[in-house]
Amino acid sequence: KGLRSPQESVNDLSPIESFRIPTKEELRELHEEPTDPQAQQEIINSIEEVYFSNDSFDIVKYELERLPPVLSLQELEEYRDKLKQQQAAVSKKVADLILEKQPAYVEELERVTSLQTGLQLAAVICTNGRRHLNIAKEGFTQTSLGLLANQRKRQLLIGLLKSLRTIKTLQRTDVRLSEMLEEEDYPGAIQLCLECQKAASTFKHYSCISELNSKLQDTLEQIEEQLDVALSKICKNFDINHYTKVQQAYRLLGKTQTAMDQLHMHFTQAIHNTVFQVVLGYVELCAGNTDTKFQKLQYKDLCTHITSDSYIPCLADLCKALWEVMLSYYRTMQWHENHDQDEAAVVSSDGNNVIGTEENSFDRNYVKKKLEHGLSRIWQDVQLKVKTYLLGTDLSNFKYDDFIFVLDVISRLMQVGEEFCGSKSEVLQESIRKQSVNYFKTYHRTRLEELRMFLENETWELCPVKSSFSILQLHEFKFMEQSRSPSVSPSKQPASAISSTVTLFEQYCNGGNPFEIQADSKDDETEDVLASNGYESDEQEKSAYQEYDSDSDVPEELKRDYVDEQTGDAPIKSVSRETLRSRKRSDYNLSKVNAPILTNTTLNVIRLVGKYMQMMNILKPIAFDVIHFMSQLFDYYLYAVYTFFGRNDTFESTGLGLSSSRLRTTLNRIQESLIDLEVCADPSGTLTAAEERKEKVPSPHLSHLVVLTSGNSLYGLAERVVATESLVFLAEQFEFLQPHLDAVMPAAKKPFLQQFYSQTVSTASELRKPVYWIVAAKAIDYEQMLLLMANVKWDVKEIMSQHNVYVDALLKEFEEFNRRLNDVSKRVRIPLPVSNILWEHCIRLANRTLVEGYANVKKCSNEGRALMQLDFQQFLMKLEKLTDIRPIPDKEFVETYIKAYYLTENDMECWIKEHREYSTKQLTNLVNICLGTYINKKARQKLLATIDDIDRPKR
Repeated sequence: KGLRSPQESVNDLSPIESFRIPTKEELRELHEEPTDPQAQQEIINSIEEVYFSNDSFDIVKYELERLPPVLSLQELEEYRDKLKQQQAAVSKKVADLILEKQPAYVEELERVTSLQTGLQLAAVICTNGRRHLNIAKEGFTQTSLGLLANQRKRQLLIGLLKSLRTIKTLQRTDVRLSEMLEEEDYPGAIQLCLECQKAASTFKHYSCISELNSKLQDTLEQIEEQLDVALSKICKNFDINHYTKVQQAYRLLGKTQTAMDQLHMHFTQAIHNTVFQVVLGYVELCAGNTDTKFQKLQYKDLCTHITSDSYIPCLADLCKALWEVMLSYYRTMQWHENHDQDEAAVVSSDGNNVIGTEENSFDRNYVKKKLEHGLSRIWQDVQLKVKTYLLGTDLSNFKYDDFIFVLDVISRLMQVGEEFCGSKSEVLQESIRKQSVNYFKTYHRTRLEELRMFLENETWELCPVKSSFSILQLHEFKFMEQSRSPSVSPSKQPASAISSTVTLFEQYCNGGNPFEIQADSKDDETEDVLASNGYESDEQEKSAYQEYDSDSDVPEELKRDYVDEQTGDAPIKSVSRETLRSRKRSDYNLSKVNAPILTNTTLNVIRLVGKYMQMMNILKPIAFDVIHFMSQLFDYYLYAVYTFFGRNDTFESTGLGLSSSRLRTTLNRIQESLIDLEVCADPSGTLTAAEERKEKVPSPHLSHLVVLTSGNSLYGLAERVVATESLVFLAEQFEFLQPHLDAVMPAAKKPFLQQFYSQTVSTASELRKPVYWIVAAKAIDYEQMLLLMANVKWDVKEIMSQHNVYVDALLKEFEEFNRRLNDVSKRVRIPLPVSNILWEHCIRLANRTLVEGYANVKKCSNEGRALMQLDFQQFLMKLEKLTDIRPIPDKEFVETYIKAYYLTENDMECWIKEHREYSTKQLTNLVNICLGTYINKKARQKLLATIDDIDRPKR
């Protein structure tokens, strides 16, 4: 703390110590204390630490508190003496220190005195200085600074004159601005306005300028409003020059991003206003009055007022208007792409202004992202508007062509959407799917009823079509020629359409509209599929009959050169027209006329299939439903042909396997799933049953005009041929269409399509056997032959060289059958597979009748068995001249039975076990006839038991 005077040091003692004067005794003790510094220091060190604490320490209180509970005078005196020694040591130490520092204190006191003298001198100097400054101030201000003030005023007046001249110029620019706005020179007007504002901001301290500045601001806002209006015009009719001006103007304003936000808002508004105005126009037109109540309706409610007649034109106009909006957006994007490329080229050539370049680049990226994001937004708005329109009207009662047109328009719109923003148009697909499923169920139900009506009124006459007939010639299949790929919309395009690589936007960018209605497009071409009188020309008809007559006397042996190539039941799937025309008479056709065999009903079914495929091709999400309904058309036709011409329980029980298990399974499936067998049942069934029956169709009934009982017409053979072969033709068309159906069928449902083709379509040709079997069973009198065979004596004693009469009678029946077959072929061409099946059935039945006749014989000699062989050989020889079928069916069946007469007992037993194709009666007769010749009674019993064992499982 520095040195202090002795007096100050004394004052620092505590109050008690300050006023207490030591007694004589204490002074004496103080003098008696040892003066040894070391001893003195030890006494000081023995003082408790608490005595060296702060000044507020109460020594008396401390010592009193330390007194023991029981006081002892001696101890107190000893302790007091100790404290006195300590106090004396401290007092002496303090006194020594004071004496030690005395010289330094004196020296410091002298320095303080010297400093005081210096400060007094400085105060005198400052006073003098201030006095002199006041004198200078009074003499200088009134002269020099007054001159400077006048000079400054002069400079201000010169500046004012310059400002007034500028203000005069600014006031005149207002007129020029108005002129530029009228000329729609927005960039120029903004440039001038911004320059004026910049100049005005310099002189804003003038009251007249503040008024001008606000006026300029109003003008700028007016320009922005006009710019916004100009921007909205872009949405419906894009003009490059107009848009370029608008974009330059916004760039000068520094509002490129704002312009883009506004543009998207205008596009959204344009879509809403456009569709509303189009629909409103049609609603008011149909209402026939000028009532304004429609204008107050919401768009959704307005759509419900569209009539059926105006629905399609309104839809077309709606799509055309929306196309214009989307095309404008597309061209806007194109403009920005081209503009960005130009700017990038300029920047690369001059990279000085880095900051400006970065700013422009940021704006460009913002605009690009905004435009790309806007694509899906615009398309979503379009979809929602069209969806509302689609679902606003019930389309279930529309004509098929009208509905297909609606699908076609929506399909084209979805194509536009895919090209516009890569969208799959789920909203449109779902809405049109709902309408399509509802429409199609109603439509299909009606078509099935129509098909039943057609089938019940069908007389199974040949529908004359040209030999070059193809389903692609029908109007309903034109879409397949226009777009072979199922992914392309079947729109009505000319055959020389622009390549599929060109998008609709590129194609119609400079004019035209993909939604223009081509009212006459359907009537551009006429179908040229029907032949006159069944021939493609009168000359061909004449030559056909001439050739048939000239060829009728050619021996059958000369006609076998091609038969071996075409044996079997299967229909010929791929035979060239030249090969068909080179054939001779064996297939009972009319010369070169190899036109497909089909009826009006077949043609109608094919047309229906075409219509179904049109709908499916346009609307792939309902492809499975459509294909399922298409399969029902084929199923019903197949079932009808079988019901009319092939069902006969008598012949089914012969066990000849006329109907394959696959065919029977298919027919049972059709009957269970499609045929309503309870037409006359009690209608008060359950709701579920009623719903199921709603999906079914009553079984058709053959027209009473079709006669199947006349022997002269071979029991309706012509009608049977037309029916079965038209079914086969229909199956071939389905086979032809399979790749197209497979392409649009959902992957999960493809097994259904494969099963339909393998289990149903492929069984069409199998229907020939049961249908023609009925003709074969009735065409020849097999019962008469059995009677004739029963009159023959087979137990002759000598070998006969002459065959029996029944062989001639049977051959005469076959010749008559051949003649009738020729007569029928003059009405209807009988294809080779059909004639083969007919002959095969007849021969098979004849051979089985022979075996049955031989099995009825009671007595027979070896010569009689030889006569049987002679008869059969004679029959075969004559028969081979009548037919080209090789080998003769069931030839071994007869020969094996005749030869069995010569077998021994052991051989006979093995033979019986191996030949289970013979009936129990035939085997039993064989054993009985052989009794006594090669077999004894015991062996006979054994053989009969064997036959009984074989027959038991059959029972």
